[in-house]
Amino acid sequence: MKKSPSISAIIIAKNEESMIANCIDTVAWCDEVLLINNNSTDGTTQLARNMGVRVVDFHSDSFAKIRTEALLKAKTDWIFYIDADERVTPKLSQEILVNIETAEVPVLKIKRKNMMYGKYFNHGGWQNDWIERVFLRSSLTGWKGVVHESPLYKGEVKKLHHELIHLTHRNTQSNFIKSAQWTKKEAKLLFKAKTKKVTLVTLFRKSTMEFLRRTIIFGARKDGMEGLIESLVQGMNKFLVYLQLWELQQKPSLEEKYTAEEKRIANLWKKTK
Repeated sequence: MKKSPSISAIIIAKNEESMIANCIDTVAWCDEVLLINNNSTDGTTQLARNMGVRVVDFHSDSFAKIRTEALLKAKTDWIFYIDADERVTPKLSQEILVNIETAEVPVLKIKRKNMMYGKYFNHGGWQNDWIERVFLRSSLTGWKGVVHESPLYKGEVKKLHHELIHLTHRNTQSNFIKSAQWTKKEAKLLFKAKTKKVTLVTLFRKSTMEFLRRTIIFGARKDGMEGLIESLVQGMNKFLVYLQLWELQQKPSLEEKYTAEEKRIANLWKKTK
């Protein structure tokens, strides 16, 4: 008798104790659940272990490196990547299992249904959020990218019918903390690419155009107040990216300027002795 293909759910988490248990519950149908712990300091790992999850510690600022490391640690035929704030429905789990059983294609693409500020979004660029998350292990060679990582694989891709629920932007504070992390990375990439010097006009033009693009072109206004708020936040994020790029472009750097001023003040005190 032919053995049924096995599948691992891989969760990358850092300080996700408030969401990890519910995420694990929705992937209990997998043969293995593997949590890649990215330097958590809360109860995330203990909660996971108590639920029978295998925990691997691996710290990196690059999600591409973390996802690639997870690939090396998994032991099953198939791999399903899921984030702590994502949830699998029973229908999606059944669709995944059917597709890995037939193994017609080595990669499965899932549409995410995004809930932000307590509302599911149907516009603003969020309505076509397709992501490759299920892979025949032998077809996946790794991941690339610093800010928005993408998989490196061989073979055809199939789109699934059922959606993956994404419960993100649960509150303003957590949203801004997350934004501060990725905007810094994007600013560094732009700096390495030798982007032209940032001016005051650049800051306002980039942020305003991002807001208008989300609101008008992608129709975020149709999602009501929540859609307008998210468009404004995206505009602010763009502002932060170019503000941090401006900081990186300073010569001498801001740190060097403050160090020089500290030395000047210290010298003034030396003269009084």
